[in-house]
Amino acid sequence: MATKHEQILDYIETLPVGNKISVRQIAKELNVSEGTAYRAIKEAENQSLVSTIERVGTIRIEKKKKENIERLTFAEIINIVDGHVLGGREGLYKTLNKFVIGAMKLDAMMRYTEAGSLLIVGNRTNAHELALKEGAAVLITGGFDTDEHVKKLADEKKLPIISTSYDSFTVATMINRAIYDQLIKKEIVLVEDIYTSYEQSYYLYIDEKVEAWHRLNEETSHSRYPVVDRNHRVVGMVTSKDVIGKDRSLTIDKVMTKHPMTVQTKTSLANAAHMMVWEGIEIMPVVDQQHKLKGLISRQDVLKALQYLQRQPQVGETIDDLVSSQMVVAGEDGNGMVFRMEVTPQMTNQLGSLSYGVFTSLVIESSSRLLRKFKKGDLVVENLSVYFIKPVQIESMVDIKPQIMEVGRKFAKVDVALYHEKSLVGKALLMAQLIDR
Repeated sequence: MATKHEQILDYIETLPVGNKISVRQIAKELNVSEGTAYRAIKEAENQSLVSTIERVGTIRIEKKKKENIERLTFAEIINIVDGHVLGGREGLYKTLNKFVIGAMKLDAMMRYTEAGSLLIVGNRTNAHELALKEGAAVLITGGFDTDEHVKKLADEKKLPIISTSYDSFTVATMINRAIYDQLIKKEIVLVEDIYTSYEQSYYLYIDEKVEAWHRLNEETSHSRYPVVDRNHRVVGMVTSKDVIGKDRSLTIDKVMTKHPMTVQTKTSLANAAHMMVWEGIEIMPVVDQQHKLKGLISRQDVLKALQYLQRQPQVGETIDDLVSSQMVVAGEDGNGMVFRMEVTPQMTNQLGSLSYGVFTSLVIESSSRLLRKFKKGDLVVENLSVYFIKPVQIESMVDIKPQIMEVGRKFAKVDVALYHEKSLVGKALLMAQLIDR
């Protein structure tokens, strides 16, 4: 039987998109406590079933597909620009195709304004009205209001009209940044993208006998299984080491390892890989917020997926991508390889000097390239100590000199020095675990 929490989630899923919900309303309609209702709504938000907007409330939204993540909903726009809704609340769940800045004459503006777009404009009531008639939402900058008949039109058309105190240029920059962030997120693989669902997984119940492990082992040839209670909550893991030499009539809870490490579907694959490599875990249960079993991931699947990703082109270019593409081999000195790179505007802080974050990327990338000469594999950074970094101005050419201090089968220690015009400007020590491919 479904728990109250699950019943609330099922109820929220049946609500029409755009419907407003509240803790009090859910508690009253489903006869549950407000605490239970609040926790369920928070879980619905994690599952992208609802969105909470300041000064608006919580509304049921359309669950976005991963391939369309670069499209923002009008509800998300409100949070980005710290705006408030003047009208058309029922259209907040809709996504925008493009945005237009209304810094031109009215007829020229309308040529670019189409259904599904967002017109960013100041205190021009006639532009607000025409945009809504064209099927576009409106974002009014400068903190201005609009006429009552425009607000009524927004309600009729179910198209949001939003006001923000920021200017048009700032708003456009903020929305562009959000779209770019979404593109980068789209490329980040999560556990939910590769895990095997529990319908296709093998597991044991806590009250089953050790004999059940042996039957599953013969049937599947696997040796590790998650242990669940009768509500499907993960309570342990049982492996061949746990059952060897044990009486087959014992119950699983007597031999299992309690409180196993787990991941959730929204955990990044890199994080899951790090946990599995460092803890030496072959198989890890995937659970939801209530710790119920959703499926399994294996270390082999995780590493395969990460290796596949390294061969794929990325849509959004991160700092790591920038460093990797621009760092070149300048030659070798007595201690090892020397890499060279120019400090571009994207690599600087607000003072126009090489940023601390980019320096750490340089250290990791140069160490990784040097270690690949000795071992075919990847590294997982365990610790990175930056001793000092001096200001290096924009458009400077820097040399990066990594030097191996220690290297073993599973572990490496690398000293990295950064030079500008033969002067030492940065020094760091990196310690990492090595993973064979």
